[in-house]
Amino acid sequence: MKTYGYALTGSFCTFKKTVEQIRKLSESEVNIIPIMSFNAAGLNTRFGKAKDFIEEIEKITGNKVIATITEAEPIGPKNLLDLLIISPCTGNTLGKLANGIYDTPVTLAAKAHLRNERPVLIGVSSNDSLAASAENIGKLLNNKLIFFIPMRQDDSEKKPRSVVCDFSKTQEAALFALNGKQLQPIIF
Repeated sequence: MKTYGYALTGSFCTFKKTVEQIRKLSESEVNIIPIMSFNAAGLNTRFGKAKDFIEEIEKITGNKVIATITEAEPIGPKNLLDLLIISPCTGNTLGKLANGIYDTPVTLAAKAHLRNERPVLIGVSSNDSLAASAENIGKLLNNKLIFFIPMRQDDSEKKPRSVVCDFSKTQEAALFALNGKQLQPIIF
């Protein structure tokens, strides 16, 4: 059985779609270790209460959410994961990953996991993906261990720089990433 880390950052409007993907992966007999950024685990928003999302994710996966840097650190030394999925991945987290900043449970999990030469799959969800975050996406595309869930503009009229991944392609993109390949097309 494969073990995936599934990390959520603060794109709260996509959490329901994310939880659906966690459920599908769990049903396909993947052991999911959930990870949440400080904001994802601690902020209540108009999209739901943090506590409710944590409880639902823990019930689906049967594993406790990793929500601190201390809890994330052993991921590398213990070689816990076959794949780390970061979805939704905000522009803030993209910037930290692209520039070697590991100050949240999610970014430290990525650092710890990458030290084992294992793949990371990113599901972008950011209003500035085609602006300030574009440079960081470009940097990450050059890393042989980082892959992306295919993505698209989510509202080109009202939010012309906003991009969101196609959550329905998470499972397929994960299988590609485990084989060292990028699911194409990246942008559609």
